[in-house]
Amino acid sequence: MPYLGLLIMLLSIFCLIDVITADDSGIRHLPKMVWLLLVIVVPLAGSIAWLVVGRPEGGGIWGGSGAPRTASADPRRDADRGRPLPPTQETAEEYLRRCRERAEEQRRIAREQRSSE
Repeated sequence: MPYLGLLIMLLSIFCLIDVITADDSGIRHLPKMVWLLLVIVVPLAGSIAWLVVGRPEGGGIWGGSGAPRTASADPRRDADRGRPLPPTQETAEEYLRRCRERAEEQRRIAREQRSSE
């Protein structure tokens, strides 16, 4: 029995990480913040409740059900995690070009303001 506290702590840490990494849209019954508070405030009962009724179907940090995931409606989003895709070379160059143009315009305005004073 001396390891019971350690097991409860490990279970609550696992569930805490699982709640944090779970997709908001897949979490069942309660909002993500409520599950997070439950696991923190009542570690054993909150963790068991999360695993039994709150955890997304086949989701979490340990993989899915094996069903194929659907593609996101936004082509700039990663369908797997909902994260933005890294910029392509063209979009990065375009962004830098616009930044340089904006910086040059700001310098020009600053020079005009200094010369008119």
